[in-house]
Amino acid sequence: MTPDELGDHLARLVWENFSDFVTEESTGSLLERLGLMEGEGMPNQQAAEEVLIFLLWAHTRGIQKTFSGTDSGRLARRALDVLHRAVFEDLVANGTPESELPIFEQRISARYSHYSQAANESDQKVGYTMIRNLSRSSDVRDDEAVSLTKWAVALTKPLQDFYGDVTLVEGSGPTASA
Repeated sequence: MTPDELGDHLARLVWENFSDFVTEESTGSLLERLGLMEGEGMPNQQAAEEVLIFLLWAHTRGIQKTFSGTDSGRLARRALDVLHRAVFEDLVANGTPESELPIFEQRISARYSHYSQAANESDQKVGYTMIRNLSRSSDVRDDEAVSLTKWAVALTKPLQDFYGDVTLVEGSGPTASA
């Protein structure tokens, strides 16, 4: 794949994962228990942004871990730029004022740091960190953190296999695969 193809593919995966997160019984009911759902089964804006940030981080971390220290590292960074740009364009196309993107990018950067620190400790710590970010509370129930940890692991394990099967190539032509 070219970096552009991978970045576009990752952006689609982020939105699919977002939809799955909201509609999956365990995670949807968690958002409900935390009081983060609005009408029509959608999370409130703050929760939606936190879920989106987590998904961006999960995909970014997977790509970084897969391609770090390889000859494709530069191409992987380009794919991540395409991923983020595509998601930001989608946000603007769906009503987010472009003037709010710099502030959102700052939150993304801060969250990436928190999630990376947590991931360096344990998968469970990532679940606790996500709950804290979602609920904006330091009072995290173990069962909620475990639920999110299981969901995150179930999401990222198949992605790691996918990333490992990708060969990044220069150009913007048809997909080249491993």
